[in-house]
Amino acid sequence: MSESARMWVEISFNIVYLIAVWGIVIAMTLQKDRVAPENRRVADLGRYAFALLALGDTGHVGFRVWAYASGGLESTITLFGREVGLVGLGALATAITVTLFYVLMIMMWHARFGKPYGWFGYLLFAAAIVRFILMIPAVNQWNSVVPPQPWSILRNLPLMVMGLGVAYLILRDAIRAHDRPFTWIGAMIVVSYAMYLPVILFVQSVPMVGMLMIPKTLAYLAIAIILYQSLYSRRAVPAKAPQGV
Repeated sequence: MSESARMWVEISFNIVYLIAVWGIVIAMTLQKDRVAPENRRVADLGRYAFALLALGDTGHVGFRVWAYASGGLESTITLFGREVGLVGLGALATAITVTLFYVLMIMMWHARFGKPYGWFGYLLFAAAIVRFILMIPAVNQWNSVVPPQPWSILRNLPLMVMGLGVAYLILRDAIRAHDRPFTWIGAMIVVSYAMYLPVILFVQSVPMVGMLMIPKTLAYLAIAIILYQSLYSRRAVPAKAPQGV
């Protein structure tokens, strides 16, 4: 695929994705009174999580579209008297919001299944704090179009711990409870990380691997749709207690 074709595929996908994810968040907000009482805590956490994700991705993918329109991914703007790269600023925005997204996903698992956080749950919360600390040093080079190595791997390790950790918790308890929507949610989190890992490891040397961000993003969109259909629509599925508990 030529560089020009890749650019237009990315731009088109980014615009459609932002419309879709904000549409789902708006639909959740408009339909929140329809949520069954036993599902409201879970539904609210899911809505807040995807509102955060949509906000961060508006910066991430939205700023990439803006950068392309301004002449290329190296485009900058002046912010507080300093030149700031659009792509880097968007990457920082989504790095913050996706971390908070997984904090809310952990809380959503807790609300759905009524399980105590325990040492593992608090470890996942601690991973969020570690990630925020790792995002502070200048070595992150947030103005760079391509994230630096090996720091990109280092700052993403706590996020992977959070994401795969909550996927494990959700899958464990959803399978026991025959909770089909949340089984799919756990599976989609795993799919998203399967797509994201090669990007973290190889995008510096093989730029085309960045296209895996498309199926990764589709996995998140699938989670949003599942949450909407299972909690906000007339076909909402109530929580079930795990068997044997």
